[in-house]
Parts: sequence; structure tokens; C-alpha cells
Amino acid sequence: MTAPDARRAVEAVWRIESARLIAGLARMVRDLGTAEELAQDALVSALEQWPRTGIPRNPGAWLMTAAKNRAVDGIRRRQNYQRKLEEVGRGLAEEHAPDAGDGVGEIDDDLLRLVFTACHPVLSTEAQVALTLRVLGGLTTEEIARAFLVPEPTVAQRITRAKKALAKAGVPFEVPAEDQRPARLASVLGVIYLIFNEGYSATAGDDWMRPELCADALRLGRVLAGLMPREPEVHGLVALMEIQASRSRARTGPDGEPVLLLDQDRAKWDQLLIRRGLAALERAESLGGTYRPYTLQAAIAACHARARRPEDTDWTRIAGLYEALSLVAPSPIVELNHAVAIGMAFGPAVGLELVDELVDEPALKDYHLLPSVRGDLLAKLGRHEEAKAEFERAASLTRNERERALLLTRARESNAQTP
Repeated sequence: MTAPDARRAVEAVWRIESARLIAGLARMVRDLGTAEELAQDALVSALEQWPRTGIPRNPGAWLMTAAKNRAVDGIRRRQNYQRKLEEVGRGLAEEHAPDAGDGVGEIDDDLLRLVFTACHPVLSTEAQVALTLRVLGGLTTEEIARAFLVPEPTVAQRITRAKKALAKAGVPFEVPAEDQRPARLASVLGVIYLIFNEGYSATAGDDWMRPELCADALRLGRVLAGLMPREPEVHGLVALMEIQASRSRARTGPDGEPVLLLDQDRAKWDQLLIRRGLAALERAESLGGTYRPYTLQAAIAACHARARRPEDTDWTRIAGLYEALSLVAPSPIVELNHAVAIGMAFGPAVGLELVDELVDEPALKDYHLLPSVRGDLLAKLGRHEEAKAEFERAASLTRNERERALLLTRARESNAQTP
């Protein structure tokens, strides 16, 4: 095996196995930072040895054994050898490396602990996202920085500070107690969906989408659904992401320009992802999650997925679902989306009336989709000069270059129709 071949193989194995590896080590050493360092040391050993020896039959077990051995060596070098050896070393030395399929339940428990640790409320949202992508997604610091358009040192600093914050706060490596789980699960789901949304509609930069982030979030959601199969909102989130991801190929044109939902070629929608999403939605609803936030959003996405043509969309049902969503998860953005659905179901004048009620909402002051929606409704009403001003304002607020170009195009089109 050549060195480049070995490196590619190691990178592939790392992307697949790193979360399980770090999770297992964190359970043993009770420190996430130390666990990742041990995992990285094992990765270096693989890069050194696998080009000579070939890929082992069970790469994950090989990496775990190498990491455990490194942990025992480190403990033996410390002055407080006896105390540390009793706490950690004996367990590491006595445990055997698992064979393929061995200790599945334990691995699942470790992964679940890692999910809740990476999304612990002691960390900021930015730190939770960075740490989740690092230890659960297997992304490098460079990949995370590129995905979120921030300098690599900034991401590295966030991850380092996150590990220190967890250690300083004495955060236990465990699944929260049952009474704490709902609040903590909401944070976990929020982080995963934030990652997905950044991939689905990039907030800044030159690209309308970052598909790799969507794929990472979907993978994390699917893993979480396997770990917590009785939690309806986990399936609700997976359903929402599956259905939204099904539109990915249709959301951009030949030159990467955005294509809005009603203009998309629905033949390009991925029917496999739609079927998976609808199945996850059915699972969420069967578990009693019908009127929970992610499940309601998934139901809205399902209305679009089931419509073969834009004119077949059940906008009245969508409006009703948004109304239900506004009751369980009220926010100005939900109200704005509700107004869009009302406008589609009952006419642009009705929709505009609801949007105008949100104009002075502080939370939407710099939200570019407010003037964008208002411009669309004004254009449908033939008020093209006002629509032009709204599209221009929306373009000035967005930080995504593709979206800015689209909004400016709509402003020019409105101007051309102005008497």
C-alpha cells in the first residue's frame, strides 16, 4: 500500500470511527480534551504503521487499542501514578479491544453521552457547533472554518475553550438525568438543525448552499434517532432535514444561482430522501409528537414534497400548521412564514396585511427576508415601485452574495414593470 493510499484510508476510517473512539475514551478518562488527544495520537500511529502493515481487519478496534495503550503509558509517566492508575489505568489495561459488533450497547451509550456533552449548556452556541462537528462529525478545524467562513484560528480557539470550559465546570460524561433530558435534548437538536440550515441556506459568502454541512447534520440526526428511538422530536427533526435535503439538486441553477421553491424542477427532487422523511414523520407522529416544533415543520415540508406541481400545494393546510407552530414555538419568523402561507392561500392582500404588522418587530429589524417577502407580495399586487424598494433593502441586508444577486434581479424586474 502506498503512503497516499494509506492516508486516504486512514482519513476515511477516522471520519467513520472518530466519534465512537472519542466517546469510548471519554467514558474511561472522564475528560473530553484528553480523549480527543488520545484519539489523535492513535490516528498518528495509524498514519505511521498502516502504510507498512496494511489496513487492519477492524480499524476501529485497532485505533481504540492504540489509544488505550497511549493512555496507560501517559499515566505511568506521572508522579501521581498510583492514584491515577487506580482511577483510570486499571480499567484501561484490563479492558480488551472489542471485535466487530462487540459491545454495541456500550458504544451506543458512549455516543449518546458524547452528544449531550458536546452540546452542554455551559458552552456558547458557537462552541457547541464547533465541538459537535469536531468530535461527532469528524471534521477537521480547517473544514469547520471553511464551512462557516471564519478564520481557522477562531475555530481552533472555540474548540480549545469549549474543552476547557467543560473541564472547569466539571461536566460529567454522562446522559443527563431524565428530568433534565428534555431541555438538554432541545439544545442538541437545535445545534444539529443549525448546522443543517447553514448548509441549506448559507448566511454569508459566495455559495447559496454548502451540501457537506447538510450531509453532516443528516448523519448526526440519523445517529441520534438510532440512539433515542422513542423521542418523537428526534424523528421530527430527521424528517424535516430529509425532506428539505431532497430539494438540494433543484435549489441551484447551472451557474450556482438560487432557484426559489415554486420555480424548482420537482423532477430533480430526491424521492428516496422524501420517502425516508415521510417515514420519519410518521414515526414522530406515532410517538405523540404531532404538535411539537420539528414535527410540525416536517409536516409543512411534507405538504410541499407531496405536491407534484406548485399549484397542487395545500397552502391552507400549511397556513394551519404554521398557526399551530406559532402556539408551541412562537417567534416573529414563524409569524412571517405564516403570513406567506396565508398570502398563498387567501391572496397577497391578506398576506401583506399580516406582514405589515411585523414591520416594527425589533427581532426582524435587520432580517432580510422581511423586506423580501413584503416585496414579493407588493409585486403580486402590482405595486412595483414599492416592491423594488423592498427588494433593494433586502439585498442590502443579506450577507450571501448569491442571494443578493437574486434580490437585485427582482428589484430590476419590478422597476421594468413600473409605469
